[in-house]
Amino acid sequence: MTNLALFNALGLAWQTIRNHKLRAFLTVLGVIIGTGTIIGVAAILTGFDASVAAILSSFGPNSIIVFKFPVGPRTTGLTAEERTRKDLTYQNAIEIRERCKSVADVSAMLFPNRDTINAHYHGNDMYDVNVIGVEEAYARGGQVDIHVGRFFTDEESRRKMPVAVIGADIEKGLYAGVDPLGKPINVDGREFTVIGTMLRPAASFFGDTDTRVLLPYGMLQKMYPGAHENAIVVTAVEGKLPEAQDEVRTVLRIARRVRYDKPDNFALSTAEQMVSDFRQITAITFLVMAVLSSIGLLVGGIGVMNIMLVSVTERTHEIGIRKAIGARRSDILIQFLLEAAALTGLGGVAGIVFGWAIAMLSRLIFPSIAAAVPMWAAVTGIVVSVGIGLFFGIWPANKAARLDPVEALRYE
Repeated sequence: MTNLALFNALGLAWQTIRNHKLRAFLTVLGVIIGTGTIIGVAAILTGFDASVAAILSSFGPNSIIVFKFPVGPRTTGLTAEERTRKDLTYQNAIEIRERCKSVADVSAMLFPNRDTINAHYHGNDMYDVNVIGVEEAYARGGQVDIHVGRFFTDEESRRKMPVAVIGADIEKGLYAGVDPLGKPINVDGREFTVIGTMLRPAASFFGDTDTRVLLPYGMLQKMYPGAHENAIVVTAVEGKLPEAQDEVRTVLRIARRVRYDKPDNFALSTAEQMVSDFRQITAITFLVMAVLSSIGLLVGGIGVMNIMLVSVTERTHEIGIRKAIGARRSDILIQFLLEAAALTGLGGVAGIVFGWAIAMLSRLIFPSIAAAVPMWAAVTGIVVSVGIGLFFGIWPANKAARLDPVEALRYE
């Protein structure tokens, strides 16, 4: 087929679609919905992936989070073995600090044994604040970005001083228009002096509030004698993260008396590992959505095949005339294939617009998720849509190409 013949075939395809706009739209509605859903999901997952990856990476490229079970996203709940694991202890943090040569800094984190803790200042209240007991090393490891004031020292922690460093939303909620430094804050019935405030983490999603109240580790121990749940933030020497992980694992296996033939009864998580785990989950989610959306594409493809068969029947006389004046079988075949491909291609473009609208709507609902249609998704949507037209248009096109010109001319 020459370029001129191809151009004419495309012109005929476009003219046929224009003459039957409503029929064409209803025919490719399944393609629009299927393509749009895949594009929309890809856009949302791309933005969500970027947000979560930034949050997890904020732990620091050289940081290791040690807890009794894995930290971060996971596809299943805790196993029976994980639920019965012993808590990490402050002594574990001391042993890591003393025995691991590839570790630059260690900070134990103690969590209160209370579900809900409230904070107050002069009639202003903040409910369900996030209270954690930490050491000075926690700030040195890059987990804290001070706004005003300072962080507490290890000496203040050892002396169990009643000082606190508060998050951005507590500063805004309790001390609006007031300098919080040196002011008291009542946390669960105990009074502390605010010595510093923190900036909100640069990466957050779903509008998370920064209601952190960081207290000296020793002070939280005194405040909640029954609190035993610890996590440990380990900062590795630059370039020695794998060695630090091995050393920490060895120290903890010895301290927790784990037999050589048994798996760890604790978890070491790095930002890179948590991002990798999260991307496995999003990949599964995208695969499931793609399979479900394929049903819409399949329905759209069947609709295209059906309408093309109708078109062949309607245009039987036209096909007979074209063959009588010299059109070859391949010319008729390509004409109907191009019509089917053009029809689903336009459906694919409409699907991309639909998917883009889904992405924009998600950004309005969740502003911190920068949902955006990735280029690969748009290109894939067009290619798949055109491919569906070609695949489901083969039978109608072949039927049209094989018509006998004499019988076609007799058709009324």
